[in-house]
Amino acid sequence: MTPSIRLLGKRRFLPLFVTQFLGAFNDNLFRMAMVILVTYHIYSDPAQEASFTALAGAIFILPFFLFSALAGQLADSTDKARIIRIVKTAEIIIMLAGATGLLLQSIPLMLLALFAMGVHSTFFGPIKYAILPQHLRKDEVLGGTGLVEAGTYCAILLGTITGGLISSALAAGAVLLVAGAGRLAGGQVPPAPPETDVPLPKMDWHIIRSSITLVSDTLHIPRLFLAIIAISFFWAQGAVLAALFPPLVKNVLSANEQVATLFLAIFSVGVALGSVLINRLLAGRVSARYSPAASIGMGLFILHLYWNVKNWPVPQGTLMDFWTFVKLPRAEWVMFDLFGVAIAGGMFVVPLYAFLTTTVHISKTARTVAANNIVNSGAMVLAAILFSAMVQAGLSVAETLLLVAVSSLGAAGLAWKLHLACD
Repeated sequence: MTPSIRLLGKRRFLPLFVTQFLGAFNDNLFRMAMVILVTYHIYSDPAQEASFTALAGAIFILPFFLFSALAGQLADSTDKARIIRIVKTAEIIIMLAGATGLLLQSIPLMLLALFAMGVHSTFFGPIKYAILPQHLRKDEVLGGTGLVEAGTYCAILLGTITGGLISSALAAGAVLLVAGAGRLAGGQVPPAPPETDVPLPKMDWHIIRSSITLVSDTLHIPRLFLAIIAISFFWAQGAVLAALFPPLVKNVLSANEQVATLFLAIFSVGVALGSVLINRLLAGRVSARYSPAASIGMGLFILHLYWNVKNWPVPQGTLMDFWTFVKLPRAEWVMFDLFGVAIAGGMFVVPLYAFLTTTVHISKTARTVAANNIVNSGAMVLAAILFSAMVQAGLSVAETLLLVAVSSLGAAGLAWKLHLACD
């Protein structure tokens, strides 16, 4: 058993891990159930379907852009475990609305619940990273961060599969049960009060002013600027890829929702493996040494995926199911490329998150993560808007993949500068 895996046996880590796992599982169960319902049972137009997946992604991310500054200030001035209990209670109420939307097939109600879950995740987001330096030793933070990321993407895998395969009625019941379990787990997180030797941050409730101030105060530090912008490149790419999967599977590969679920599952497993692998390579040391190569690897895998999609046979007949798809000669290369993109992505981003939480004082970790979330969410919303605009303008799925591949060079350049400056 590796030292990082042993953390799963510690009360100072396990309840947080389980709470985050269940939250990520529930987010993706609900989102996938909603996307499948809309894509395969409500809409029947490719442009509408692609635009909806992009819109759903933007709606979920928008609260990070709006409220992360408040979340960071609150987390650094209040017991983080107490905030966890509050937001997990709110999740139960939110999922009541989401479950109703699924049962009624109400797109406005489902999108409202999705926005509210984004708000929930905004206030939980800074805590899941900022609490680690309080509960873990410095040589455990990278391993703990990797486990949180790996657990998150395993939860995404399970939530995605579940949401893609069960009926809307079952999904409605499941999201409520998982929200209740998440509240129970959150109640077991040990106290994490603010530091007593530094003044508490003064709350600024003006969301625009506080966001500008927080981002400005964080990004003027060169090492944090490089790390945050590099992470933002990763999440912008991820936003486009997530929006691409359903229309790519249905309209280009001519496959059904089982294959759409498979793609998201492959991606989730790959990121989880990459998150664990990078901790082994770095032996617990926080470093951006491998991030530039990982970003270039992402770009190469996406480029090969573009080639496979570009040369995919013209769809004929009905949509393929899982077993028909996996038997196709070129399908194995498509799945290989997705897996490679995801492993490289996990190796790229995990050290950068650990870097954010270990190079600032513990009293500022939540605000640092919050500033990162603001910039990340802005990049993701912008990427989703650009993707939607490109689809409406007639850009093909394959051509969009090519643009994502090229953007990996920018992320690699930033990670290389960070490596030279700090390692």
